Amino acid sequence: MNTGFLRKRNIGTAVFLITIAVIAFIIIDCKKNSVPDFADRQSINTLTDDGAWCWFADPRAVYYEGKFKRTYTGWVNKSGDICMGYYDHTTGGTKEAILKKGLEYDDHANPSLLLLDDGCFMVFYSAHGGKEMYYRTMVTPEDISSWEEEKVLGIERKGKYGYTYPNPIRLTKEDNKIYLFFRGSDFKPNFTTSKDGINWSEARTLIKGSGLRPYVKIESDEIETIHFAFTDGHPHKEENNNIYYAYYKNGNIYKADGSKIRSMQDLPISPSGADKVYDAAVSGARGWIWDIALDNSGSPVIVYATMPEMSDHRYNYARWDGRQWHNFEITSAGGWFPQTREGEVEREFCYSGGIVLDHTDPSIVYLSRQINGIFEIERWETPDGGITWEKETVTADSEKNNVRPVVVRRRRKGDMGVIWMYGDYIHYTDYNTQIKMKVAPFKKNF
Repeated sequence: MNTGFLRKRNIGTAVFLITIAVIAFIIIDCKKNSVPDFADRQSINTLTDDGAWCWFADPRAVYYEGKFKRTYTGWVNKSGDICMGYYDHTTGGTKEAILKKGLEYDDHANPSLLLLDDGCFMVFYSAHGGKEMYYRTMVTPEDISSWEEEKVLGIERKGKYGYTYPNPIRLTKEDNKIYLFFRGSDFKPNFTTSKDGINWSEARTLIKGSGLRPYVKIESDEIETIHFAFTDGHPHKEENNNIYYAYYKNGNIYKADGSKIRSMQDLPISPSGADKVYDAAVSGARGWIWDIALDNSGSPVIVYATMPEMSDHRYNYARWDGRQWHNFEITSAGGWFPQTREGEVEREFCYSGGIVLDHTDPSIVYLSRQINGIFEIERWETPDGGITWEKETVTADSEKNNVRPVVVRRRRKGDMGVIWMYGDYIHYTDYNTQIKMKVAPFKKNF
């Protein structure tokens, strides 16, 4: 018998089988890495089949771990009901409750959440330009069916406009004083304060400039500082709509470098006295603010949209490095997301799909941009302060638009915790949207 031949044939067979195994492993591994983890539809939960929100009333979603591990969020439905719901991270279950029935079918009426120390929430809401600002306080911690009677602010309105966009913040270093910011009766950013959640100070105007109605996004360390990113007005009305920044601390308003703008006794401030983060006149594209967060050093990070053309929206990232502002374009976003009826002119052509920061790590943003005619959610991360970006898919091949993402505040470490609207949207008074949530841990797969 030719044993040498057999040995050669066996060796050749072994090499062939090993080669096939290696190729198979590579193919499987490549396939595994080519499928975005985030786009797994089984890991996307529906919090409600009927809900919507605007992006100027926050916080919209908060995680709290006490007896339960839950993410709480609020929305307004097509019946105009003000709703609050939760996702339970242990059971995977959801529940929702109505806090006020029939307030207004308008996404501007969505509620904002203030978490108290004992696991209870205060929830604030108003109609779009409503005559009253309402709020309710949870009675039993972590129980969305247990509420005190509804209250109103009960403060005098000195202008012809009503309340919109509540943003509550509580500062521990000021004996847990609550600051409630909102668009007030003069169409400008206003605020009131309370030491007990019952009695409220007279409303005061925070920002007043040449623009008709400045828009503001707010962030806080919840200890002693409150940070503001704001515009001159609405980009419909202000051709050169800039982005500005200022912060509050110890009774004064400051620029990012710590130079004092003025005291709280001398309000309002004007945009011209604050930091100009983005100059629309120089770039030739009007801007609109989307979010502000703080990095590990406590410095502000801002995301905003610019519109060289109304059908060409761009997402931008700005950060303060301790000495100056740096601005970077992240990506093109497509056009507006409302579904314009045939033969009509779009009324809200400045409505981008939306971009928000991860408030636990603002090197991460979640954004909605137009892909093959549909708005999809993506996660983008920068390793170098905004210069370069890596992206990952959250939704893909969707039948309807995914817009206005928000990242859960105080979210659990390792959770993605991004929530967004999904469905049909014609106008802020004509929508049929769900609230979707992705909660699975992030697995870096660039």
